Amino acid sequence: MKRQKLELTWIGKEKRPKLEPRILLEDPGRSYHAKHRVADNDIFDNRLIFGDNLLALKALEAEFAGQVKCVFIDPPYNTGSAFTHYDDGLEHSIWLGLMRDRLEIIKRLLADDGSLWITIDDNEAHYLKVLCDEVFGRGNFVSTVIWQKKYAPKSDSKYFSESHDFVLVVAKQLDRFNLRRLPKTEKQTGRYTNRDNDPRGPWKASDVLRNEARDYAIFPVKLPSGREVMPPPGTSWRYTKEKFAELIADNRIWFGVNGDARPAYKRFLTEVTDTIPSTTIWSYDEVGHNDESKKEMRAIFGEDLFATPKPERLLERVLTLATNPGDLVLDSFAGSGTTGAVAHKMGRRWIMVELGEHCHTHIIPRLKKVIDGEDKGGITEAVGWQGGGGFRYYGLAPSLIVDDRWGNPVINPEYNAAMLAEALAKLEGFIYAPSETHWWQHGHSSERDFIYVTTQNLSAEQLQALSDEVGPERSLLVCCAAFHGATSAKAAERWPNLTLKKIPKMVLARCEWGHDDYSLNVANLPLAEPEPAPEAPATRTAAARGRGRGIAREPDLFGDAGGEA
Repeated sequence: MKRQKLELTWIGKEKRPKLEPRILLEDPGRSYHAKHRVADNDIFDNRLIFGDNLLALKALEAEFAGQVKCVFIDPPYNTGSAFTHYDDGLEHSIWLGLMRDRLEIIKRLLADDGSLWITIDDNEAHYLKVLCDEVFGRGNFVSTVIWQKKYAPKSDSKYFSESHDFVLVVAKQLDRFNLRRLPKTEKQTGRYTNRDNDPRGPWKASDVLRNEARDYAIFPVKLPSGREVMPPPGTSWRYTKEKFAELIADNRIWFGVNGDARPAYKRFLTEVTDTIPSTTIWSYDEVGHNDESKKEMRAIFGEDLFATPKPERLLERVLTLATNPGDLVLDSFAGSGTTGAVAHKMGRRWIMVELGEHCHTHIIPRLKKVIDGEDKGGITEAVGWQGGGGFRYYGLAPSLIVDDRWGNPVINPEYNAAMLAEALAKLEGFIYAPSETHWWQHGHSSERDFIYVTTQNLSAEQLQALSDEVGPERSLLVCCAAFHGATSAKAAERWPNLTLKKIPKMVLARCEWGHDDYSLNVANLPLAEPEPAPEAPATRTAAARGRGRGIAREPDLFGDAGGEA
């Protein structure tokens, strides 16, 4: 029977934002690095991005698509409760739409063997699971983990006292995903003892019975005490008579301290793997609880606590299972910065995104303590962290296109030449990499395809010189204010190695320009736009008369002068 594909539906599902792929601008004053290298594997090029996380994900897409090994996100749970640092009460359908937009980019950022881990509670968990099925494919869902976030019941609970959150685990491609194992604990290895001083070390007794009767394995075994024992009815020994004799001769069978107990096989600690698979229930004593995370925050920030931090041991468990040292980890709902702090201590590369002011009041001070080796809490002692490494702080560039005072779209005057070249390279799918030897190479899409960005009006002579220098074996996308000497069709014939596009016309229809906030904070949601009032004919006539008579007008950055001749 063919499985029917199920999809969530919600009001506004068909609406998708036309995201502007912003460039990232480093603020060296907020970037931070250790004063010296502590270890050979110190990582300095981590990224902390301040800005809307959907725009930041889009900004990262071109450079990091297919490179992120693990995404951990702790999004607003949409519970309707107001928190100190954000409102968590979005209407259900809006929440689903905003989460869908983020999950789609996260999928593109993940490596083929990468995975997504999302903490959530009952309020949206089951809808979110179906949403993940829709975005990633149902066959790539790995599991739902139960995290015991509280260790005691809440006495004033109206119904159940909630003790857990969920962690949804989704693979980019399940057949490529490799879930790692956990090291055995002292409690688990402590079951191995050496009661007979065997030189092979600690061992644990295991059963030598099989729960089925096989005639060749039913025979009496003589104990050192002289007593003989048979397997119970309906069972048999696991070994033949000859093999049993070999094991006894090798001191691999244990008959008890007095030599009169039913035989057991001695399984030595050195013969078993030192790891175990993770279960889907994570108790608070294994990975921490809410109170533990608040104590970690209090040790760093005093009483200025973040409302919903996650304990470092929870993130340590996730990164142990999902990554290896050196892998790239992304958290686009950084909160108090736990993911970056833990990834840093565990030798993983990381990118975090946070829009709230706690990016500056909580995350940066916390990371500085980690880098300086002053953070003694969390997993520091367990992983032997001593400091080192660093991060670069980035902000999102302003929108590339803005309206001038007459409502005409122009290039944002805050953009300098380098910013403009980088922005257009990203919009056109090129890697921004200015050449030190070729002035016209601002980026490339392949070894022979390049992009050149200029605010000039290019003449036919300039285009011919440019075409000659590029040569017949290479191609160049030329983004300029205007060009003269030929129409677009004629230019393609005259300079076949050049593709000419006008700024800003070439990108006007691409994106939602000037939209700076797609956040999950209900306070930041846009209001419905009022219906535009029709413009009075007299107003239009006056504007037209003004232009005709040369009334002073603020010029476009590139103006309307020139164009195709």
